[in-house]
Amino acid sequence: MLKQYKLRFYNFRLILFVLTITMIGVSLVGDADPSLRTKQLAGALFGFVVMLVVSLIDFSWICNFSWIMYGFNLLLLLAVLLFGDEAGGAGRWLNLGFIRFQPTELSKIIIILFFAKYFLDHEEDLNTIKTIVKSVLLLAVPLFLISDQPDLKNTITVAVVFCALIYVAGLNYKLIGGAILIAVPLLVIFLSIVVQPDQKLIRDYQRDRIMSFLYPENEEYSDDIEQQKNSVMAIGSGELTGKIISGEERTYVNEGNFVSQNQTDFIFAVAGEEYGFLGCTFIVLLLLGITMECIRMALRAKDLSGKIICCGVGTIIALQSFINICVATRMMPNTGTPLPFVSYGLTSLVSLYLGIGLVLNVGLQSSTYHKELKNTKSNWKEELI
Repeated sequence: MLKQYKLRFYNFRLILFVLTITMIGVSLVGDADPSLRTKQLAGALFGFVVMLVVSLIDFSWICNFSWIMYGFNLLLLLAVLLFGDEAGGAGRWLNLGFIRFQPTELSKIIIILFFAKYFLDHEEDLNTIKTIVKSVLLLAVPLFLISDQPDLKNTITVAVVFCALIYVAGLNYKLIGGAILIAVPLLVIFLSIVVQPDQKLIRDYQRDRIMSFLYPENEEYSDDIEQQKNSVMAIGSGELTGKIISGEERTYVNEGNFVSQNQTDFIFAVAGEEYGFLGCTFIVLLLLGITMECIRMALRAKDLSGKIICCGVGTIIALQSFINICVATRMMPNTGTPLPFVSYGLTSLVSLYLGIGLVLNVGLQSSTYHKELKNTKSNWKEELI
């Protein structure tokens, strides 16, 4: 379970990126809602400890409990449906008295770990119909429980992450092409149905968000598009360097509910107003750097499961960052997706730190593995001589 590692094999660059963007997030959350600054900082400290502990535990040993984690994940998601606290029309939280958390955020990491082990075990027969159908069915169960909360954004996120995992596992390109040929018409049919007023596929508030994006001039959906318009205005007001450096008053951040949910869904609007274009660019580069470090660790992983873990965590960070920023800049319908390591949300923050801890261990394992492999080759050559 625990191994001895060389300190020089630790990916301090990844840790630096994560800590830097987390501190930016603490600052932005505190400016959006001062009462949340301490909570966000406490969540960051707890997440950092979790990351350090997990980074020293052999990820292969953790993956041995994949079926136990899968079952535990289903129990958590079922508990949300049966006993979950409701907020904003959705029951996504479990209240244990001393803590209130969102199991779906942890579920994403568990799903990555489960399929890392599953695809490793089926590396030789991955491209068979039996393996593919079984993996889709195993995904469908937690996916249904997530969508029934309702939680459309995380349903889409988990589905996209799964596609990335099975691609990294080595899915045949012919099968990928066939899946795309089937998925595109289904997506067109889905969109043509959900825009109908009497559709039953998604909730009414979800449809309204889509319609407000497609028809922003329609007064019927003015409330749904208003916060995105205000978000764009707040970002633009920061101009190049932001209002903190220029000494201007931060009117949009501090003025009532001009940008609603500015501590979570629209935290990028706060960043735009306070730090301007340069600050937003720095945040994007940090998120890109974290994603690239995950990919770099994947390329050096000792086995397929390590590669899948790194790519899965990197996909979550990249996808959620892309969606959040697109929503804040009015390039996508509002989804309620948090910005990784920046938005307020302790469950999301700690879960992401857990994922980074796994990536760090993959890096430690791969460095140790390659060193041992190099020594073995050297000894083998000496014996031949």
